Amino acid sequence: MTHAIASDAGRLATLRVHAADNVRVALKDLPEGVEIEDDGRRIRLVEPIRHKHKFSLADLAEGDSVIMYGVTVGRATRPIAAGAAITTANTEHSTATEKAATRQKHWQAPDVSAFSGAKFDGYHRPDGQVGTANVWLVVPLVFCENRNIEVLRQSVADALGEDPYRDYKRLARELLHGQAEEETTLPPRERLFPNVDGVRFLTHTLGCGGTDDDTQALCQLLAGYICHPNVAGATVLSLGCQKAQIELLQQAVAERDPDGWRPVHYLEQQASHSEEALIREALTTIFDGLRQANQVERSPAPLSALNLGVECGGSDGFSGLSANPLVGAVVDRLVALGGSGVLSEFPELCGVEHELLARCRDERVAERFRILMEAYQQHAARVGADFSMNPSPGNIRDGLITDAMKSAGAAKKGGDSPVVDVLDYTEPLHHKGLNLLCTPGNDVESTTALAGSGANLILFTTGLGTPTGNPVAPVLKIASNSELANRMADVIDYDAGPIIRGEAQIEELAVELLQLCIDAASGRYTPKAVGLAQYDFIPWKRGVSL
Repeated sequence: MTHAIASDAGRLATLRVHAADNVRVALKDLPEGVEIEDDGRRIRLVEPIRHKHKFSLADLAEGDSVIMYGVTVGRATRPIAAGAAITTANTEHSTATEKAATRQKHWQAPDVSAFSGAKFDGYHRPDGQVGTANVWLVVPLVFCENRNIEVLRQSVADALGEDPYRDYKRLARELLHGQAEEETTLPPRERLFPNVDGVRFLTHTLGCGGTDDDTQALCQLLAGYICHPNVAGATVLSLGCQKAQIELLQQAVAERDPDGWRPVHYLEQQASHSEEALIREALTTIFDGLRQANQVERSPAPLSALNLGVECGGSDGFSGLSANPLVGAVVDRLVALGGSGVLSEFPELCGVEHELLARCRDERVAERFRILMEAYQQHAARVGADFSMNPSPGNIRDGLITDAMKSAGAAKKGGDSPVVDVLDYTEPLHHKGLNLLCTPGNDVESTTALAGSGANLILFTTGLGTPTGNPVAPVLKIASNSELANRMADVIDYDAGPIIRGEAQIEELAVELLQLCIDAASGRYTPKAVGLAQYDFIPWKRGVSL
């Protein structure tokens, strides 16, 4: 990265990311008339440039490519003067995906000597997987059981004395009645199951009234959660008449757990004598499951047992410059240590396909990526959509003008290591190294899928701030800028802002962040999303409602 110097009663920071770029990024608000030095020449800004936004380094004619990260991220829709802002009014989505992919012959792995022999304290499962958490899962096979899931959630929280919303309930009573409740000092209740991280309750809107493919995908996703390394066992509620039958889920679970070591209890409401009988039986399986899960204690495990899912949401103009490449550097280090990374969000890889194809370890992997990307794009086109629609209004306000611009920065989360495998939605992780997973760009749908495919820890970057978490996989939130990290300190776990200010290098912060991952995987650090009980779960509905 080449830093530029701007003069206007001092130095004003801008950044050119790649030598081939014809735009720079404003790291601060820049007024009109400021002169920016770029590669030995001076460019006068012809209008104010907001921080995080880009401005042109040369006069661009209509149809000229806008280059950032060394790749095409847009096309000028009208002439753009040197020193003018790149906006939705003068630029549209465009890529150069026809560029031939030359297979990456050698990857220079980062120095990981600082982590030689490092381990994390995890939960070892009989099938060889290692969990970073230990939870009991309660799952509905169909949306008709969501109400019963909520009954169980509140009942279990009350019985265990672990209601995460206790303080907010007290606040609501105080606001309603106009006076503070009398504080009662009670000794903290002893945890009944100290080796268990809790009970997680899923709800969703699927299971009936959809296509056969969506039914199968739901069962495969739920099986991925039930057989997740962080899950000790599960209680499943079925209505009985729905499309997602118990047998379909049992088959999906058997594919992932052929030896049947993980306890799973299937309860059907239409076969039960009453709702009370169903709830009683479900509670019995949950508490019996907690007693069994509590028998497993944390013990040292190699870092190769970590499967790191990576995700971005609420991205801003700094995400691709700080938080995303920082996460990519962590993924590279974990891969060098024998672990795995999973990069998802296929709509946010649009425009950098040729770079990822070049990183595929062989033609089979490359061809799988081509097929899944093309199928996704064709499916979107059939319903009148396109990957170019991906940037949200918040993304655009913060400088991510096109999907390709967003994608080029989003792909940085995958680091530089070879792509060892490409997975379709719900497919489980099989190969160590960097994997690509076909998911939407939707934050929660993608995070849900990462855990479903076996990620036992997730790094989530954000520039605008998002509280997303996951029911079974701890989620660490990394801010692209320090203003966000300070303003939403109750949500953010790590601040990548020093990179933007030039106070720290990605390489040094990558060591810090990897250590935080180890601490979170060992239970020594509680991610903010876990502390807030932010357990988001949204399956991807690919088909139509019938």
